Amino acid sequence: MAAYITRRLLLIIPTLFGIMLINFLVIQAAPGGPIENIISQYAGTAVDATVRISGDSQAEVLGQAQIQNSTNVTSKYRGAQGLDPMLIAQLEAMYGFDLPLHQRFLKMLGNYLLFDFGESFFQDRSVVDLVKEKMPVSISLGLWTTLLIYLISIPLGIVKAIKDGSRFDLYSSAAVVVGNAIPGFLFAIFLIVVFAGGRYLDWFPLRGLTSANWEELSSPGKIVDYFWHMALPILSMVIAGFAGLTLLTKNSFLEEINKQYVITARAKGLTEHRVLIGHIFRNAMLIVIAGFPSAFIGILFTGSLLTEIIFSLDGLGLLGFEAAINRDYPVMFATVYCFTLLGLIMHLIGDITYTMVDPRIDFENREV
Repeated sequence: MAAYITRRLLLIIPTLFGIMLINFLVIQAAPGGPIENIISQYAGTAVDATVRISGDSQAEVLGQAQIQNSTNVTSKYRGAQGLDPMLIAQLEAMYGFDLPLHQRFLKMLGNYLLFDFGESFFQDRSVVDLVKEKMPVSISLGLWTTLLIYLISIPLGIVKAIKDGSRFDLYSSAAVVVGNAIPGFLFAIFLIVVFAGGRYLDWFPLRGLTSANWEELSSPGKIVDYFWHMALPILSMVIAGFAGLTLLTKNSFLEEINKQYVITARAKGLTEHRVLIGHIFRNAMLIVIAGFPSAFIGILFTGSLLTEIIFSLDGLGLLGFEAAINRDYPVMFATVYCFTLLGLIMHLIGDITYTMVDPRIDFENREV
């Protein structure tokens, strides 16, 4: 197993390089960019969807611009006609666009290997500080949501498989169908209307991860306050996410229950509990474990975007969305790098978990 883990860790390097290269080329080829964003802000034609450009260095450069009356000045940037070419050159030097494409990519990778992600173009702060500030929200949403979804879905799916066709299976299937049909953001709005002072009850806070007086609370009080704020966001994400895993677990166990080796085990006189735990569980759980890495990454970074917006939670999902809208390349590439690296590591952890569930699986003698 040690040799397999070593090979997988070494494989992360070219995989990460390829993913970063593809994303870099795609983003560079996309229309618009930081320079165009600043030009549109200066010209007053920008649509400010999220945050405004800030920073003393940017203001200093923009202050040096002078509008030219002639229109014979050409530029590769749309909307730059009539602007002083010196301004464009200064903006390119400020953001590193005066270097060739391959040099920018290699310089970025070299810095990322040292986890030096630079500074945000438009928030005048380091990317690491921004991620640290937003991380508690996303970790809270992703960790608790994933934990609750698995704690609910796996036992429920197993019981539904064992009692297939019963009243319990029928009634629980109705709940699963409703949970699968209602979008998470719509259920989040429903929870706000009913329980967060929207129209009926005012039991839970509407925004934020903690209360304003959180620092003044005792340790038990801080824990209660934290879960008080996280209750509705987590509940909305759990309702939206448990249905798929429940059906996957049920179908996986049903498939194993009807196989010949289960019938043989029962014929030998083994109890239903021993057949379920000793034989069916190992095989049926493999497909559930296989989907854990992608499910965790999806919930942690992408599935919480609308939830963060609805409940006014400033997390990584909202940060990535703003970075994409504003073409904040350092934040965009840093989040892609970190999410990809974490995803690759999670897939390796998933493989290791395979061997814990079913020791018969041996990756040692297989090619990566």
